[in-house]
Amino acid sequence: MADSKITKLVMIASSTGGPKALQSVIPYISKNIPAPVVIVQHMPKGFTATLAGRLNDMSEINVSEVVDGEYLENGHVYLAAGGKHLEIIQDRRGHLQFKENMSDPVGGLRPCANVTLQSLTQASLDYMVCVVLTGMGADGYLGINELRNNHNLFTIAQSKETCVVYGMPRAIVEHGIADLVLPLESIGKEINKKMGVH
Repeated sequence: MADSKITKLVMIASSTGGPKALQSVIPYISKNIPAPVVIVQHMPKGFTATLAGRLNDMSEINVSEVVDGEYLENGHVYLAAGGKHLEIIQDRRGHLQFKENMSDPVGGLRPCANVTLQSLTQASLDYMVCVVLTGMGADGYLGINELRNNHNLFTIAQSKETCVVYGMPRAIVEHGIADLVLPLESIGKEINKKMGVH
């Protein structure tokens, strides 16, 4: 059970080129970050546990694959399990909890970042940082756009030059909802800065 209410959250969406890109972001995130970090990486079932283990080995912050029903904690990175959708719900005490489901893929994707982002529309969070990394398509755009209506949100897009596929970041840049465009190697430090860790 979470011992304190979560007030801030970092969401990261990535697809093609994402596993390698995450290795240039997660190791730079401080273990003292006053927020959970949730990653939705498009991957099939069976591959995300290995990626979570690799990121954990490289980082000072703890990284693990999501366990259905677990509560989110500050200073921890959670990687959505491949082959399942991930929702984040708020219980009656205001604690955030993961709920996985096997509903149909969205646009061929499961997990789909939009599903996770849209599940947060009713959550009472003071501040969110949303990061969109390399990937095909536009996953992340709809969810971020929806959250912007009633949440204090800061959005970071990976720069075209450092993307393997400039699809998902392009969607938020071209729709005017990227607050900042950064090269891959600067994103981890910027997340710390936005969360007040130096």
